Amino acid sequence: MAEYNAKSSNALSFEVTKDDQLIGRLMYKSWFKFNATVEIVSDLSYQIEPKGFWGTTIEVKDNERVLLKFRMNWNGEIVVQTYFNSLKKSYVFKHRGIFKESFVLADEEGIEFLVMKPDLRWSTMNYEYQITTSPAFDTLSNKELLLINSLHCANYYMSMMSSAAIV
Repeated sequence: MAEYNAKSSNALSFEVTKDDQLIGRLMYKSWFKFNATVEIVSDLSYQIEPKGFWGTTIEVKDNERVLLKFRMNWNGEIVVQTYFNSLKKSYVFKHRGIFKESFVLADEEGIEFLVMKPDLRWSTMNYEYQITTSPAFDTLSNKELLLINSLHCANYYMSMMSSAAIV
């Protein structure tokens, strides 16, 4: 099991660390949009872009090649599909709890790969996340990208739920 932290210095960027070592960054282009850039410390950069008329499917691209995509289904779970090494795999990113809320990334068999616990810092109104991964997570290819995409999924979920509460 590994422990990661994701901290937001402002509403538009997050840094993900493990043992105080930078793993990568998630940087949004602007408020109210899901476009973002993911930077992995090993000098890799990916683009996150909504697709379709309503922008309900989000794609993560390496130039024009789609590596990962996700969308929220009718029950509030986010279905994540990866295309790493030309292999398609599916995962579910879901919200758990109300008072001790967390997010979980699991595969189709229900094996949990990570648990994220959000913490709103009231003084700055920024979120921080404590992320605990399972030993199975360490066996995944592109685990850093999947980790930072999970952070994006958590932000996407909270944005969608807060906008649904306003309507």
